[in-house]
Amino acid sequence: MQKHHEVPKAFEALGVEAPILVALGKMGFEEPTDIQKALIPPALDGHDIIGQARTGTGKTAAFGIPTLQRIDKSGRLQALCLVPTRELAVQVTAELRRLAEFTGLRCVAIYGGQRIQQQAHQLGRKPHFVVGTPGRVQDFINRGNLDLSTVRVVILDEVDRMLDIGFRDDIRRILSEIRQEHQTIFVSATIDEEIRRLGSRFTNKPVELDVSRDEITVEEVTQQYVTAEPRDKFRALRAILEQDDPQSAIVFTNTKAAARRLAHRLHGIGVDAMEIHGDLMQRKRDRVMDRFRNKRVRVLIATDLASRGIDVRHVTHIINYDLPPDPEVYVHRIGRTARMGSRGKAVSLVTREEGKLLTEIEMLINKQIPEAGYSGYKASPPEEKREPEAAEVTSGDAVAGRLMAPAGGTTRRTLGGRFKPARRRR
Repeated sequence: MQKHHEVPKAFEALGVEAPILVALGKMGFEEPTDIQKALIPPALDGHDIIGQARTGTGKTAAFGIPTLQRIDKSGRLQALCLVPTRELAVQVTAELRRLAEFTGLRCVAIYGGQRIQQQAHQLGRKPHFVVGTPGRVQDFINRGNLDLSTVRVVILDEVDRMLDIGFRDDIRRILSEIRQEHQTIFVSATIDEEIRRLGSRFTNKPVELDVSRDEITVEEVTQQYVTAEPRDKFRALRAILEQDDPQSAIVFTNTKAAARRLAHRLHGIGVDAMEIHGDLMQRKRDRVMDRFRNKRVRVLIATDLASRGIDVRHVTHIINYDLPPDPEVYVHRIGRTARMGSRGKAVSLVTREEGKLLTEIEMLINKQIPEAGYSGYKASPPEEKREPEAAEVTSGDAVAGRLMAPAGGTTRRTLGGRFKPARRRR
């Protein structure tokens, strides 16, 4: 017997019909967010839309609800959504399936990292809604597995990130394939001139929506920084995890290698942590995200590209183990917490040389970030720079490329000198 769920009247007032209202009630929706209130009515009317809203405001439901409602379930493929990453493809499809639970509509995700044959089989089952990364979508078009001739709605989610990571040519080719009359919806955290040019080419008199706040970052995020030289960072992170005891934390590194090393070190002190980055096989990435979403792992070590698919509402802490070199990336990172009106905390580990970068971030968000203190932790004093002695042997923590002194009295620079002394010739 189906459990009764309260129908959210605020969504009914926007024009949302019964099957989706029942799903919204089951999902716990009560009041629409700003982007949902602004986007759903014009989308239901069939207008092209260019919408700007910050991360974590419910953009998927904003474009998913009206698109699902406009699909004829007796027809073939009618909606296509392009997203920048595999993780986001999985996340968006999962949300669409929950919204479509009582509609009889089929939603499928296609993305790189999984077997072509498996996804081709899913496309062969005639889905109504396909979510995919541009590269894999273009691949299936070329193979003849994906026919866009019946598509009535095209959505580009996180357009800014798709352009950032080099999908502009794929996007143009895919959009050019859809020659019949259709609705186009662009959704992005930022709207720049390149997105506007793309919009002017592929939309018709679009409704422009901007529900991003004047403040770039959300007020619900408590932002702090901790002074930490590179050799201090692990001690600082340990103090944060022990004293804040986050329910669910994402720790950002700037490289895949750093994510691997950090996950290994955290395991060494008994912290339940897993890494996610581009080098992981897709099956492993899916397992990691499943464990994180279901709170079976508390700390996720992530790189920026992999994080684009992380839409988990219960994240309480964002920790910048490495401060990102681009201030706008900082904004994207901390947007992973304080979702849907909840509160969150963002702590950044900042070296003394990164003071200028921290100031640039503060100027971008128009807010001063205070320094935080953790008991038992104190940053090391800055090291005095000196020339190494000729006979000095490099330790495992020394700077890569330090001059070594091999037999023969001459010095040479060794590749990988950070890890081992130069070999002597025999």
